[in-house]
This record gives sequence, C-alpha cells and structure tokens, in this order.
Amino acid sequence: MGTAASVEVSVVLPAYNEEDSIEATVQKTLETLEGFLDGGYEVVVAEDGCDDRTPDIAARLAESDPRVRHVHSDERLGRGGALERAFGAADGEVLVYFDTDLATDLQHLEELVERVRSGEYDVATGSRWLPGRVADRPAKRGVPSRGYNALVRIFLRSGLRDHQCGFKAFSREAFEVLSTQVEDSHWFWDTEMLVRAQREGFRVAEFPVEWTPRGDTKVDLVRDVFGMGSQILRTWWQLTVQPRVTRRVTLTAGGVLTLLALVLMTQYIDFGAVVTEMRQADPVLVLVGALVYVLSWPLRGLRYRDILAEQGYRTSVGFLTGAVFISQTGNLVFPARAGDAVRAYVVKMRRGIPYPSGFASLAVERVFDLLTITLLAGIVLIGYTVTGQTAELARTVTGAEGAGRVAVGVATAVGLGAIVAVAAIVASARSGTNFVRRAVHRVSTDSYAEYVADVVEQFVGDVQRVAGTRGGFGRIGLSSLCIWTLDVVTAVLVLRAFDPGMGFVTLVSVGFFAVSVGNLAKVLPLSPGGVGLYEGAFTLLVVGLTGVGYPLALGAAVLDHAVKNLVTVVGGVASMLALNVSLTTAVDQGPGGSDVDVDAVQDD
Repeated sequence: MGTAASVEVSVVLPAYNEEDSIEATVQKTLETLEGFLDGGYEVVVAEDGCDDRTPDIAARLAESDPRVRHVHSDERLGRGGALERAFGAADGEVLVYFDTDLATDLQHLEELVERVRSGEYDVATGSRWLPGRVADRPAKRGVPSRGYNALVRIFLRSGLRDHQCGFKAFSREAFEVLSTQVEDSHWFWDTEMLVRAQREGFRVAEFPVEWTPRGDTKVDLVRDVFGMGSQILRTWWQLTVQPRVTRRVTLTAGGVLTLLALVLMTQYIDFGAVVTEMRQADPVLVLVGALVYVLSWPLRGLRYRDILAEQGYRTSVGFLTGAVFISQTGNLVFPARAGDAVRAYVVKMRRGIPYPSGFASLAVERVFDLLTITLLAGIVLIGYTVTGQTAELARTVTGAEGAGRVAVGVATAVGLGAIVAVAAIVASARSGTNFVRRAVHRVSTDSYAEYVADVVEQFVGDVQRVAGTRGGFGRIGLSSLCIWTLDVVTAVLVLRAFDPGMGFVTLVSVGFFAVSVGNLAKVLPLSPGGVGLYEGAFTLLVVGLTGVGYPLALGAAVLDHAVKNLVTVVGGVASMLALNVSLTTAVDQGPGGSDVDVDAVQDD
C-alpha cells in the first residue's frame, strides 16, 4: 500500500469483545474501500480493553495485511476514548468510523468518505431520522432515540436530526480542533463532537442511510437516563451559561443574592410581629450572639480542610472558609441545596478537586452535621427524661398544629435517617466492602455502567475513607460539636435578650433542643434556607416547654435565624468579592480547570 505518508483515508473500527464478528467486518471494510479507492487507505481496529479473543484476532489481521492496524488498550477507555486514541494514531487526513456490527449499510461508505475527502465538508454523518429514510426501529428504542435527539436540538441548538448514528467522518483538522474540546469519552462523544463542530463553524453534512437495528434494543437506565441526560445538561451549561459568567455578572450576583435572601425571608414570616418583638430585645446580647456565630465560621473552614485532607487534598483554611460561606449563601437563596453544587464547583476550579470527591466531602460534612445535631438533641432529651419532663414534651409535640408539627415530624425522620446513614457508612468503611458496582450492574449491563460505577465508587470511597479513620472521625466530630455548640449559644443569647424569665439551666436546655430540632427540620429542601421550618420548630418547642408567649418565642426564633442568615449572606458576598478574580479566570479558561492559576490570588 505504500508508506504511512501516502495514507489518505483511515477507517477506525471501535471494538469491544467482538471476537465473533471483527474478522468479517475488517474484510468487508477492506473490500468496500477497495471498490472506490485506489490505495491510500488503512483500517484501524481500536480494541478497547477486551477480555475475549478480539485482541488476538486483531493482531493476526494486522500481521497478515499491511492495510490493517491494531491499536490495543489494556484498560477500558470507553467508546469515545478508544476512538480518539485510534484517530490520534491513524495516518489519514480523512478519519472515518462506523460500528463493527455493520448496522449501517456499507453501500454508503463511499458517500461518507467523499463528502469529507472532496473538501466540501469538514464533518459528515449518517442519519436514520431524515425525512424519507426513517429507520425501522422498535418503539422501545425508537421513541427514546427521537426524544434524545429532540433534547439535543433544543438544549444544544443543533441543526441535525440524528446525533448517535455510528457512521461518521472527520477531516484531520476538524478532529484535532474538536478533540481538545470534547470531554465525554463514552456514548455521548458522538453527540458532543457534532454539537461542537457546528459551534466552531465547521461544515457538517448529514445524509440518510440504510440502517438495520442490531444488538441492544432496550432502554438502559444508566446509559440513557443518567449518562446521556447528564451530559446534555453539562454541555448546555458549558456552551450556554459559562460564557456569560463575566466579572460584572459575578459582582452583580453578589448583590442580588443579598437582596433575594432578605426578600425570601419576608415570604414566610409576619414581620409586623417580628419588629415588635425585636424592639424589646437587648441589642447588646443580640450583637454578642452574632459575634459568637461569626466564630463558628473559621471552624467550618477548618473542618472542611480536615475532611479534604482525609481524602488526600490539601488547601488553606481561609480559602475553604470562603468556599463554605459562598455555598451556604447559595443555599439561602436557591431551593434543593443548590449552593452545595456551587462549593463543589469552586473547589474543583480553584484547587482541582474532582467533582465526585467534592460532593463526597459535602456528604461527609452533612453526615457529621446531622449526627452532631441529633446527638445534641438526644442529650437534652435524656436530661428531660431524668427530670421527668418527657411527658410534657410529648404533649407539646402531639398538640402541635401546622408548620410546627410538620417541622418536628421532619426533624424526627431526618434524625433517625442520620443515625442509620452514619451507621451504614461506618460499618461499610470498617468492612472495606463497596457494593456500588454490584448495585449498578443490577440496573444496567451497558459499558457506560462501568464508567458510572467508577465515579460512584470514588464518591462512596471518599465518604468511607473519612468515616473509617479514627483520627479523622475524631477531629471532624470534635469540630462539628464546637460548630453546633456555638450555633446553640447564639440562639440562647438571642432568646435571653428577650428576657423570657427562665432559669439558666432551663434556658440552655431549651436552646439546645429548639436549635437541634429546628436545624433537623430544615435539612430537607422544603424551602430556601429552611426559612419557616426552623422558626416553626423553634417556636413550638420554646412555647410548649416553657410556657412563654407565642409572640416572644416567634420573635426570638425569627431574630435568631435572621442573625445567622445575615452573617452568612455578608460573609458570602465578601467571599465572592475576595475570590472573584480567580473564579472568573477559572470559568474563562475552561470547565476542566486544569489551566487555572491557583496562585493568581493569595488566600487570606
């Protein structure tokens, strides 16, 4: 065939456990290429970590025919990863691939190659959904496929009808540009290549092909729902949202967050009664309470540093305190604890901590929060039992109405759930057993499940690593206890500012119990920042256990929560301003964050 320099067309066959068909596919491909090309082509078997006889067959074919090459991988790279590696090793200026099951009729191969080889197009792809040539697919695959392609067209603004047809060609120039941008290495690789090609201005041709369904015809939960759906959202975010995150937008967002947090609080509470109660409170004690609460924030940064250290990541307490401030401010504004995702984003972009590890660190933090809050409530409950006040507490909860009863019910469920979750994580960590892969394989048999299992296993492993280390468990547990004790002391000082007429012991025990139940109630994302649930639980317990008036208890609950939220928002805005330069740089330099200059701004 000549030297590598004379190769013009490289056809790559992605192969994973194809021992029954790979030889016939290679021969059929060679015959088809020979029919319209006078030499200048090669067939590359991109063998992707197979555990059958495919590597041996591919090696034998490469040895017996100089037109065949074998690119081997000892480990699974994924469909997209295997294609990228093989294209990088190929010698042709026109790079082609199609599925080895030959679902697309090879009568279209010349048309595919020539559209790029002629220079008319940079990218060409077969289509099963163009009018007049619609593939006859089973409904259980055809309907999801149409839905998927519709979502890609809507969210990613693609002008193509079919993004998943395994029959594509790229010019060398287009591939080299796009391969630096595409992040997925599995089934979404095809789609992302086509979407980004259109965004980059490459000429993309879509033409109808004869296609016969083969192999998998069922919907796969992991691949189709979790995998492909999440990749559409990720690409939409990168292409549509991130380019608009400028310095001005970031600064404006800080001010909007402050105003929005205050506005949201007014939607849940009667501020007329609140203002009346606040006028009667001792401002000195309220201020002292706020200062005590401020002291808990460096401890939050210290605890988060210890959690990340147990996972193998080292960074400064100052930076992490700012990251916690920002995420907690987000949780005050956005529902479903969306601020947690903001923190995972910040530590990834600024410190290169992978998303699975970032979310695992947040999970560990939440587990310790719930465990500590539950522990504090349990200690006070024991105290009530010893003093014979348990019956009064039961009557309080039973007689509660509305938000109060809901809050206590939620708190009870969350507290029990926290205990069960901690026990399960610690037990699994001690045993060293990880059941993730087994569970994933029960709902998916697709190769994408391996990728998902790897990500989830990293997440669970990080959680287990912290929970299974005595030193880490002790340090994080102690800092959690200090953080929540300061939270309770703040509430006690605010309650004392209203002069409720309680003895010191009663005041402290009621404060511990009310804050514990209030925070357990707001763990579930039923409202931004748990506004309403916290006040309801706090007020219910203070009134029921002490007999003080409802306006006083409500005023104390509102002021306590408002003080804490105000400290959080002020700290969050200040942290966004302090970290703005490096965060904007991270967004500008790309979603991977690999080029981010983490020393561009010194942490305080």
